Amino acid sequence: MVDQNLKIKAENLSIWFDKIHSLKSVNMEVFSNEILGVIGPANSGKSTFLRSLNRLNDLDPKFKIQGHISIEGKDIYRDIEAGHLRKRVGMVFALPIPLPLSIFENVVYGPRRHGIKDKKRLENIVETTLKEAYLWDEVKDRLNNPGMSLSGGQQQRLCLARTLAVEPDIILYDEPCSGLDPISTAKIEEAMLKFKQKYTQILVTNNTKQAARVSDRTAFFLMGELIEVDKTQKIFTNPAHPKTNDYISGRFG
Repeated sequence: MVDQNLKIKAENLSIWFDKIHSLKSVNMEVFSNEILGVIGPANSGKSTFLRSLNRLNDLDPKFKIQGHISIEGKDIYRDIEAGHLRKRVGMVFALPIPLPLSIFENVVYGPRRHGIKDKKRLENIVETTLKEAYLWDEVKDRLNNPGMSLSGGQQQRLCLARTLAVEPDIILYDEPCSGLDPISTAKIEEAMLKFKQKYTQILVTNNTKQAARVSDRTAFFLMGELIEVDKTQKIFTNPAHPKTNDYISGRFG
């Protein structure tokens, strides 16, 4: 019987890219409506783990996987078609990449591809998702302007709205604020906290303070291994493993 609160489960997950062993026997559970922070130095396996959850790693011809990943008890390779998986598991990347289209068309690109054609419904999707991404008030009078005309922080929130538009129930963030100013970062974090009502979220971040601010639990990766995962307050005040303590205290990173 599947725990109703268990959203994602990785079991003995190992990943290689050619001869590079990027993830080593990772076991992890992610629960519904939580924000899981993922921290660790460069090349620790954070992004590889994140990209495994919607099968983006599959696009690399050198990719090889062992172990299992399931969402609500369904194996993401055996039981869920890749296109449906990526609709359900949205992703926001470090660099915002708006499509070379208007703000409006950026948001409705996904819904259109999934067969939604009704103009009123598309307009509602645009307004709803831009409001959820804290961008509506800034762009509501210029929806026909190019998405690329926005500032960096606005572009990232546009990409967030575009992710929300296809109605995922899991959102992955790969260092979404790495290039943003503090005000834009605060808006993204505010959105994340509000999203807990609707979405399960996993945040990979090099900013340990950001993980401490928004995450319910935090996982620490090092050299492809999951060192520990626990409630965020415990990870940042009394971690179980000395390597975790060394990382968060700035002894390496």
